Amino acid sequence: MKKIALIAHDNMKDDLVEFAKKHVEFFKNYPLVATGTTGKRIIEATGLNVHRYQSGPIGGDQQIGADIAMNEMEAVFFFRDPLTAQPHEPDISALIRLADVHKIPIATNQSTAELLVTALKLK
Repeated sequence: MKKIALIAHDNMKDDLVEFAKKHVEFFKNYPLVATGTTGKRIIEATGLNVHRYQSGPIGGDQQIGADIAMNEMEAVFFFRDPLTAQPHEPDISALIRLADVHKIPIATNQSTAELLVTALKLK
């Protein structure tokens, strides 16, 4: 079974944790990966089994990108903070580009995340 990735910028971590709590029954059905702190917070809040990669700025985004390139990813939930500059923006852009190249759905906010969960439940 393909993985689902969970990523959130610092100002969006609370939103992603709440989203994961709301959809814990859905996420139980997938192998989950997440960047460092985001994964830790989701585990603590939900009890979900989440494999934690490095923090995004030190390689976690690239590790998830590698999963996408290896056709191991079902979807990405990446709650981005569009109003704050990120020092690792090139890695973020590369991750989104890889998702586009490999036709992996990526939800970057709560609205698209809700739609993605609904679509994946129908699959």
